[in-house]
Formats: sequence, C-alpha cells, structure tokens
Amino acid sequence: MSIFQTHELTKRYPGVDALDHLNIEVEAGVVGLVGANGAGKSTLIKILLGLVPATSGSASVLGYDIATRGTELRQHVGYMPEHDCLPLDMNATEFVSHMAQISGLPRTASRERAAETLRHAGLFEERYRAMAGYSTGMRQRAKLAQALVHDPEIVFLDEPTNGLDPAGRDEMLDLIARTGRGLGISIVMATHLLGEIERVCDQLIVIDAGRLMHYGSLSEFTAATQTLEVEVTSEADALALRLQQHGIPCAADGRRVLIATEGAPPFDLIRDSVVDLGMGLVRVQQRRHSLEDLFRAESIAASAALVEPGETSAREAGMAR
Repeated sequence: MSIFQTHELTKRYPGVDALDHLNIEVEAGVVGLVGANGAGKSTLIKILLGLVPATSGSASVLGYDIATRGTELRQHVGYMPEHDCLPLDMNATEFVSHMAQISGLPRTASRERAAETLRHAGLFEERYRAMAGYSTGMRQRAKLAQALVHDPEIVFLDEPTNGLDPAGRDEMLDLIARTGRGLGISIVMATHLLGEIERVCDQLIVIDAGRLMHYGSLSEFTAATQTLEVEVTSEADALALRLQQHGIPCAADGRRVLIATEGAPPFDLIRDSVVDLGMGLVRVQQRRHSLEDLFRAESIAASAALVEPGETSAREAGMAR
C-alpha cells in the first residue's frame, strides 16, 4: 500500500512554481525527501497535511483525499515542523500530553502515552523541566515526541536536524532510524543534506524547482557499479598510465584510479604496478553510486538543455579535445 500519491500536483505563488505537476506514488518505509532549499519540500509536506491548498492537481495520504478528508487524515499522521513551535513556558509532559488529547486520546491515556513517547525520544528524565531551558537538541526531540504521541501511521519530518551540532545530528538520525524500523512507522524526512538520507532512509525522492527528479529504492541507487576504485598514497597518473599500457581502460582522478571492470578485476596487475612504482596502496573497492552522482548528472543535463540545437557546450568541447 502506498503512503501517499500525487497526480499533477501544482502549487503556484506569485512569481514562482513551488510544485510543478508532480506525479508520484510512494511506498511505506523510511523515505528521504531531498532537494536544495526552495526546491518545494516543505510545500509538498504542507499540502499533503492539508495545511496549504494546492493550486491544481490532487493527492491522497493513506488513501484519504487531502482535499475532502483532511480532518480524518490528520488523526493518522504526525508532523514535526522545521520552525520553532514549542510553548516554552510548558514542560514536555504537559505539551506532549496536550497534543495527544488534541488527537483524540483521553486525558489519562494521553499522559501515559506522553511518558512512553518522551522515553523513546530520550527526554524522560527531563520531562518536567520547562522547555525554555532545553537545548536545541532537546527541543527537536520534544517536537518529534509530539508528532509520535498519538501512534500515527506516517510521520512527516521537516529538516529534523536543523540547528544541531554534529553530535546532536547523529543522535537525532539514530532516533529517526529506531522510530521507523523499531516502531514500524513510515517516515518522510525532508532534508537538503544528502548524507542524512544515505544514513537512515531506504527510499529516495529528489525534487528540484518543484519537479520530480528521481524516486526509488536507495539500495538500488547506491548499488555497486562496474567501476573499480583504487586509491594510492600519491598522484595516480603514473599508475593509470601503467594500467593503460596493459590494455586496462581506466582514468586517474587525483590519488585514485577508476577502472572499468567488464570481466575479472585485474587485482594482481594493480598490486604489482603499485609496488613497481613505489606507491602505497590505500584501498581497492568496487565503486558505488552516491547521491552526489545523481545531482551532478542532473546538473549536467540541465546545463546541456540550455545549449541551442547545433551548438556545443563547453563541457562537450572539453571532452572532445
């Protein structure tokens, strides 16, 4: 079952198209929604939650039409906004239990659920402190707790690591992974940081200027390529030349040599060549696609689209030379 789908979903603001005829159907799991700032991530989430109306097109979440069944839908979803939204004069227990009651839980049950959720979020010992005294990381955890307290089927997280230091970011990502895989809750996490997606997500949505660039399984995208990557301790031009002399198709890239491997990898030749050249061997590994590769390819394609028919781009001219 899909957790949400859109059909020709469009949102226009004066002078800008935040979403441009977006068509997608997303399966359950931990889903990364990635794009540059202003790509349309937050707008998509707000439309799916029924907080912002679409200009045209349609969408449904968990089978609920967002235009006609938004109230029912919001009983089954959680939302962690990017912006600060906490009533800082309240403590976490009061706030999270209040949000549980808004979602329909009785008062006693809401306090029990608040305690359980705050324990999961790592705030149990601090649950009676006023949130005004919380660090940025603790406030982010409180925002996540209120999104989870009513046991939703899907949670939308908008830039959940915003403002966190590296240690706080690691802790939040670990918490998100435990939530998705341990509690079985589908998560849609919007971020502009590619490393976060690769760390916790199993699916990937890439949007740019409101348009869908890519959707699919992260594991399939990052699968091993037919390229062997050899890293040495010095510039790799001499190694690349030696391998080419033996008929091995390859190219130097700084201290690495990238080797096309259609058959058995030439490990013995690589070892002997590195020794003969007096280099140190750092690693030999099968290369994998990265999210940077996807964005780089899209950037190249966008640049090529700007070249008039019959012209040659500077990149193509350089490659031709």
